[in-house]
Amino acid sequence: MALKSILRGGYQALRRLGLALSAPRLDRHYLGADIPAPQRAVHGALPGLVAEAAGRPGMRVLEIGAREVTGAYGLREQLGAATYVGFDVYPGPNVDVVGDAHRLSSYFDEPFDVVFSSAVFEHLAMPWVVAEEIAAVLKVGGLLFIETHFAYGAHERPWNFFQFSDMGLKVLFGEPLGFECLEASLQTPIVGRFSHLAPPYLRYRPVTGLYCHAIYVGRKVREPNPDFRWRDLDLTAVVGETRYPQAKA
Repeated sequence: MALKSILRGGYQALRRLGLALSAPRLDRHYLGADIPAPQRAVHGALPGLVAEAAGRPGMRVLEIGAREVTGAYGLREQLGAATYVGFDVYPGPNVDVVGDAHRLSSYFDEPFDVVFSSAVFEHLAMPWVVAEEIAAVLKVGGLLFIETHFAYGAHERPWNFFQFSDMGLKVLFGEPLGFECLEASLQTPIVGRFSHLAPPYLRYRPVTGLYCHAIYVGRKVREPNPDFRWRDLDLTAVVGETRYPQAKA
């Protein structure tokens, strides 16, 4: 038993060493060629950007999904004299208001200067409804910071509903709801392949363009269009195309 454990440990150590030596050369081939690199809103830096934008007296910051589950990043403390409100569907550490984000505007009478959410949107059953609610509680001129998952393992089931690309977030927070996109990106690359359990025609094929995080930063520039319906959304305003691209021969 001890020998098996030693051999297993040795194999894992050699595997990690092999990956460490080969990854810098191989991993770049898994990147998406048409995915822009983030300029400022980088994974792990969003709390600091929120504090930079709103860390002044009189500013109001709302964090959706504020409960400390995997650890604390201290946004409340970084904000100094600003007012911080932690909102979550469950009570717990760092939560000031417990409620459903799909009814967000019903909990607040005073609007916010900044709304921030990290690792929440994948757990929302109707994210388009929450987008409308965020637009309702954010001031004109206010900033929105969203971080969610584009590709990630299933987690916290059954409350795991959607994955988001940068373009998906731009659709949710677009012109009809009064938003101007400042930056949207995919970050934290993942190396992937189909497993031996996949259908034969896919088995072991590499999967490129995988990224863990989708990040959106936007500014509310006006109040939402009161007559807007999602079915009437003009996608050309988001993707800049007049028709769906044809597959290459």
